[in-house]
Amino acid sequence: MTSILSILKDRFSGAILDTVEFRGEQTVIVEKAKAKEVIKYCRDELGFDYLIDVSSLDHLGEEPRWELVYELYALGNGAHHHLRIKYKMAEDDKADSVSDLWPTAGWHEREIYDMMGIEFNGLADHRRILMWEGYPYFPLRKDFPLAGRPSEMPDVAFTDRAPLAGGPFVTSPTSASTVHREPRSREMD
Repeated sequence: MTSILSILKDRFSGAILDTVEFRGEQTVIVEKAKAKEVIKYCRDELGFDYLIDVSSLDHLGEEPRWELVYELYALGNGAHHHLRIKYKMAEDDKADSVSDLWPTAGWHEREIYDMMGIEFNGLADHRRILMWEGYPYFPLRKDFPLAGRPSEMPDVAFTDRAPLAGGPFVTSPTSASTVHREPRSREMD
């Protein structure tokens, strides 16, 4: 795996800001301007054919504030290698979408937008994925209060028992075995 870090350093010498090897994991920290090119190269030339995850970090109080993290994995040719690619970006900047490289990245990018407010150039669908449309805040930002913010939307959370409580798809608390706690077993009784 060390050779992959060397290949990336040679190919993108000015764009690779740092490499980190810790407990068998390799991380490459790149310039934002070259991040998509590095990621595409890893997919097309180095065999990282599986995008595990895209996530983000909020470094509130630092500049640049945001950090994007791409977890790549190489499955082909019997090689099983993990590579993490990171880059930082300013709060008012937009990231480049990788959904054209991996269509599933669209879901990850939508979640990042929904929870952090980071927008992506080239992402066709910026609808919220977890919060409702029109929700004005981004709950995973460090400046979002732990107690939440008041909402104009009534009945967002249940104030009584959840509608499915005790229903056919809900496990029942009991001292019986796991088999008897399963909803399917109640239907058979």
